[in-house]
Amino acid sequence: MPVKAKRSKKPGYRSSPAQQTSHKWRNILLGGGAVLGVLALGYMLYLSLQGPSPIQDLITYARQSRGHIQEPLEMSELPPAGGEHAGIWQNCGIYTSPVAAENAMHSLEHGAVWLTYQPDLPAEDVAYLQDLTRSESSIVLSPYPGLKSPVVATAWEVQLELDSVADGRLNEFVDRYQRGPTAPERLGACSNGVGTPLP
Repeated sequence: MPVKAKRSKKPGYRSSPAQQTSHKWRNILLGGGAVLGVLALGYMLYLSLQGPSPIQDLITYARQSRGHIQEPLEMSELPPAGGEHAGIWQNCGIYTSPVAAENAMHSLEHGAVWLTYQPDLPAEDVAYLQDLTRSESSIVLSPYPGLKSPVVATAWEVQLELDSVADGRLNEFVDRYQRGPTAPERLGACSNGVGTPLP
């Protein structure tokens, strides 16, 4: 009878100390990477909740009154950015003559941006402002005699003085404040009011 050979028992596999150290560092690095990823996501969420950074040199006018008046407002060197105004709003669009501040202010209350410019602003700059106005839905554009700066962008309770239409803050202001967070009636009408803007 043949005798079966005994199977030798192999000892259990054990990694060397160098391999154990390598595995340990790999686990530490993977864990550290996961922690850094979570921290990065948390920071991005934090930044998104903070909202956009303020526009440089933005002027704010807190808690403007909203009553209606019958009398015209006196013009000053900057358009009003809120306060008592006419009971009917200015239709949004392009005007080549000054508009009544009390009507434009009602448009601001509805979420419009009022772009004003000095009457002697170069024609190409006025054309740029007109093109910008045509591309948006809630802008009143008009010259403003005695204006302090070449161009002033105004929304309810906020205002920005600009030396040039090429200033990138102009578009940033329009994007942020047209029907924006400061307007008390941000979905209000900007047509069927007063004024006949250019086509």
